[in-house]
Amino acid sequence: MKTVAVLGGGPAGASAARQLAASGTRTVLFDEKMAWEKPCGGGVTFKAYQQYPFLLSSGRFRQVTRTCIHTAEAGAARLSLDKPMLIFSRKELNQLLLDRAREAGAELRRERVLAMTKTNPGWRVTCTSQSLDVDAVIVATGARNPLRQAGTAFTGADSMTALGYNVPRAQAHIDIEFFEGFEGYIWVFPRTDHLSVGICGKGESAQRMRARLEQYMDRRNISRDGASFYAHMLPSLAADSWQGNRLSGDGWLAVGDAAGLVDPVTGEGIYYAMRSGELAGLLVASGRFAEYGAFIRSEFGDDLAYASTLARRLFLGRYLFGSNTGRLVQFLRRSSRLQGIVQQLFAGTLPYQELRRQIKESLHLTLSEIGVNVFLRRMVSEGME
Repeated sequence: MKTVAVLGGGPAGASAARQLAASGTRTVLFDEKMAWEKPCGGGVTFKAYQQYPFLLSSGRFRQVTRTCIHTAEAGAARLSLDKPMLIFSRKELNQLLLDRAREAGAELRRERVLAMTKTNPGWRVTCTSQSLDVDAVIVATGARNPLRQAGTAFTGADSMTALGYNVPRAQAHIDIEFFEGFEGYIWVFPRTDHLSVGICGKGESAQRMRARLEQYMDRRNISRDGASFYAHMLPSLAADSWQGNRLSGDGWLAVGDAAGLVDPVTGEGIYYAMRSGELAGLLVASGRFAEYGAFIRSEFGDDLAYASTLARRLFLGRYLFGSNTGRLVQFLRRSSRLQGIVQQLFAGTLPYQELRRQIKESLHLTLSEIGVNVFLRRMVSEGME
């Protein structure tokens, strides 16, 4: 029987392991921590739980229907979400996915992976206390992938920093705050028994970002007493890095963060992790390694590459003598058109290239929407050329 090693137990690795084991493949998943907490909002979009209904039936989440988007210059815009977002503790979500992998027949080993070495015809996976010869490897080791011969070859421009606090406090809505001149944002996501309060972005040191976050928390009277601090690196591939993104090689496939599969605009990666893991499991089980890159590009890779051309312009660009993010908040308060677009972005149902198509095909605009249309056209103009 073919043996496949899955290196990493996050959403991507656990999804790959479950798919492989369900196909009858001997599957061994290695992870040093197994389920652990992570500095991210933990938001699961409608797109994700529509495709994976077990997430909705798990009950391990906080359902949120209200959000507030804020900038210092423009104030706040409030939006009721037509399609709720599910907010998970990342430890709870990871455990749920690992349990499903185990139930499907995957073997879970709590081990640190030190190396993967090419053999003929497979690979040798070396861990802290053992080695295992396998026929293939799925690399799901995250953005801090220590296995430099497999997965995305990150440069300094291809990552963002995420850090934050898990705060013993409750609220019913999501908060998002943008800052002029900062390529990123602060989030407050309500989980089942605490708030995830964090910041992600690029172009600033982690020390400066932490100070920015703590100043925000002080202004909002969000106490850090009893809060747990976390920091992590996330992929955020630059526009010119997508074309040569290293998704696969001789007997290996990379999934999730290790493959750079994170939305460069929102930082959302849970859906892409689960879906890339599922695809990798399907293709490895059937021996169709060579098709993986094409599947990823056609499903969402090309769209994420296009999004990377928008991200910097959205966060750092200016429009009508103000920041793009400030204008976004101002228009959001007044424009049903923009509210509909943002609703779809929160739901995960509007690909960025579809956003481009909608803007190109907009013909019947009211006067109140003209400014929004000009703003959006400017945002995507380079991708439409």
